[in-house]
Amino acid sequence: MRQRLIVMGGAAAAIILVILGLNTARNAAGWQPITQTPAEREAMLASAWDIRQPPTPGPHKAAVLLSGCDGVHDNMDYWANVLLGQDRTVMILDSHSPRKLDKVQSWRAVCAGQILPGSERAGDLAVAMAALRRMPGIRPEDTMVLGASHGGWTAMEFMAELDSDKPPPGLTEWPEDPHSLAARVGPVVLLYPYCGLLSRGEEGRWPEGARGLMILAEKDSITDPDACRQMADKLVGKGVDLHSITLPGINHGFDQGERSALSSLQLDPAARKKATSLVTRFLQGFALRKAGL
Repeated sequence: MRQRLIVMGGAAAAIILVILGLNTARNAAGWQPITQTPAEREAMLASAWDIRQPPTPGPHKAAVLLSGCDGVHDNMDYWANVLLGQDRTVMILDSHSPRKLDKVQSWRAVCAGQILPGSERAGDLAVAMAALRRMPGIRPEDTMVLGASHGGWTAMEFMAELDSDKPPPGLTEWPEDPHSLAARVGPVVLLYPYCGLLSRGEEGRWPEGARGLMILAEKDSITDPDACRQMADKLVGKGVDLHSITLPGINHGFDQGERSALSSLQLDPAARKKATSLVTRFLQGFALRKAGL
């Protein structure tokens, strides 16, 4: 009897591994059997996105913030305040709570690459950028995108997908012409993004007006900085204006204090300060370049 239970348990484990493998392959292929119209996706996301306005008179340029795979935490508040100081309206785009991925730690399936891969989540960013264009007090040109970890993966997938007429997986169509969306992308900040096997971030070309800054952690225990440097080199080889910087001696998620109970990652205030300085200089350089100075 015991031997039979062991065999049955082994068979069940093998079936689960096959299912997980097939699901991972589906995500890698960019196939999503459940689709939404852009209007349906916007209605879902609008209930949770957090829009913050600078105190100065508008209209203001915009920034969209994309959290890591564990959902929106204090690092999104931190970067929102930094960008409000740069006179940008900020949208913290919550992809998790509208999908109930903030419940019973279901976000872990996102981190494992089993649900909501970056290519699918790129549809959230497309819908958000289209919605920002229609909002009062927004100057939609040069919209900034800042993505941390899974959010950085999402941002790179979005940039790659803009080079195609095919919408991101899970959307029936683009919320507007992708060339129109592409023309409004400005500075792109990628914080310790995922650049592994499931990522297609090096495919396609970035929009001509976009410029990127990738900040990596040398001791990253979650994502591979070497893979990201290789991806950045490929994009630069295609003419993409992307600069990568590796911060020495630091780990993944250095800008985030809120953690799950079992996480070994920690907030690193010195690294966050350095990253803030890099992002600020990057934005200032982008503005000067746009002004032809």
